[in-house]
This record gives sequence, C-alpha cells and structure tokens, in this order.
Amino acid sequence: MPELRKDIITGNWVIVATERAKRPENFSSKKEESGVQARPSYKPDCPFCPGHEKETPPEVFSYRTPGTPPDTEGWRVRVVPNKFPALSLEGDLQECRHGLCVAMPAVGVHQVIIETPRHDASPAELAPGEFAEVLKTYRERYRTLAEADPRLEYVLVFRNHGRPAGASLEHPHSQVSAMPFIPPVVEKELAGAHSYRTGTGRCVYCDIIKEEVENGERVVAVENGFVVLEPYASRVPFETWVLPEVHSSRFASQGDMELEQLALVMVRLLDALSRSLGDPAYNYVVHTAPCRGNSADDYYHWHIEILPKLSIQAGFEIGTGMYINVARPEDTARFLRDALKSG
Repeated sequence: MPELRKDIITGNWVIVATERAKRPENFSSKKEESGVQARPSYKPDCPFCPGHEKETPPEVFSYRTPGTPPDTEGWRVRVVPNKFPALSLEGDLQECRHGLCVAMPAVGVHQVIIETPRHDASPAELAPGEFAEVLKTYRERYRTLAEADPRLEYVLVFRNHGRPAGASLEHPHSQVSAMPFIPPVVEKELAGAHSYRTGTGRCVYCDIIKEEVENGERVVAVENGFVVLEPYASRVPFETWVLPEVHSSRFASQGDMELEQLALVMVRLLDALSRSLGDPAYNYVVHTAPCRGNSADDYYHWHIEILPKLSIQAGFEIGTGMYINVARPEDTARFLRDALKSG
C-alpha cells in the first residue's frame, strides 16, 4: 500500500508509492537518455574552454598558475558574471504596484563557476584535489557576496548536470546567485528548524543524523566527518543529502581540511551515482544559513541536496505541491552502499 511520509523539518508530505515502486537498478539509463553525452576534452566553440576567456565577462575570481594574468589561460577554476543574468545589482529594492500586482527590480548577483579547463570532466571524474578547489571557490563566493551589498540576504550555490536538469552548456560549471530575500524553500527549512529548537533545545538536523546513523537503513556512508543519507521523506528517487557530522550552520565557515574531506566524499558519491545509474542528470544545491545575523547558527545545519532527474513531475505534483516517489529511500540507500563498495 502507498505510504504518506512527512518531512519533519518542512512539514511537507510525500507519497512513497510502494505498489508502483521500481527496483533501484531499473532507474539506470543510457547516457543518451540521461541527456549527458560523451564529450571531447576541448571544444573549439565552447566559451568556457581555455583560450576563449575573452568570450565571457571578465573573471571575478580564479585559481590559476602563479604569474598568469586574469582572463588568460592558466586557470584551474574560474568565476565570471553570468552573461545572461537572472539578477543584477542595478536598481533599487522598491516595490511597484499595478493594481493588485506587485513587482520590483530583480536585484542581486548571478555568476558562473567554471569548474575545470577540461570540457569532458564531470564532477565524478575530477580528482579530489580538483573538486576541493571547486568547493573552496564556493566558500570564497559565499564570503565575498555576503559582504558585497547590504541588500543581499541569501547566497545560493547550485549545479545542473545534464540537459534534463537545466544545463544549457556542456562544460562543467556551477552557478551562484545572491538575492535580496531568503528563498521560500530555505525559509521553510529555517522555520521548521527554529520551531524544533524552540521545542526541544536541539538541532533537528543533528537529531536526524543521530537517529539515521543508529538505524542505518537509509544511511549511504559515514566518512571523513560527513554523513550521506537518503531522507525519510525523499521527494524523488535517489534524493541524497550530505551533511557535516558536527553541527555547523554555514558552509562559509568550513576550513580547508573540511572541504578537502568533503571533496573526497562528493567525488566518491557522484561517481557511484554515475556508474550505477548511467550518469543521470541531476541538480545539487547547497543550503546554508542566511547572510545577515547569526540567529540561525544554533538551529540550522548546512547541507547539500542532490536530486537526480529519474522521474517526471506531472499533474498531481503541480496541482498539490506534493511529490510521488516511486522508490523507497531504504532501497536506494542499500543500492548506493553497494555501488560505493564496488567502486
């Protein structure tokens, strides 16, 4: 019988449709079906490949060979403004009313993090040291953008892998958006975490980690100071969270050692997903505390959410705002544990 499961943090309900559930191995797809195609290491018409630095806006940050000037070859990770930004620092945060309708300028920052000079290197194919530099770039962007403009309330890092996940360019890249409000999804997490802290005096994420590790059924790995798990109320097949074992509300507070350990975890995990599921398209997002104030430090817990594109959201999801998950997280966790062991 299908089962309703409640997300203890957000209060959202998910249907785990066990009667129509697919075995985890049945989600594996061919690369052409996932939208992730075999790629050359260099593409002459790619604006992100080395030698094409003038085809992007001027870089704002990079890891590069000492002595090489900005906007030239020699970089390992490169950050540039998005050529077609969804947000811009121009304009004032003033609402404009048109009858019942309200609008205001989309104030903010939208940047692209070019993760590697190699056109064909997905995150699963990066060396841990290379991925660590990507994570350190995330941290630098969080720190810089949080102080860039007092109007900015939240910084979000996200990655789209494969066309079904929204990747418009093949070359490996993440994106960072700084916005003048806290996104509704994060706001709901913050509210749920605050309510739990008020009632119990504890962090809900820390309690989830403790309970999941003790139970073990939905845990994929506990290594290098991080816990990888399939959440109880998973929205989609193989939804996976990566959380620091030790309480921390801000990604930007992580030291070099923590990010180097996280890189080891992420490369192994993304490689397991890629090998076992045919390199599926996916999105991952980094959820962290807001820029302003420190009230969330006691009750919020930064984490990475990975959501593979293995199912379709249709009329029910649109009409209800609920998800139907056709794979039990207990089964997908066991599948990923085996995939990690076989790597």
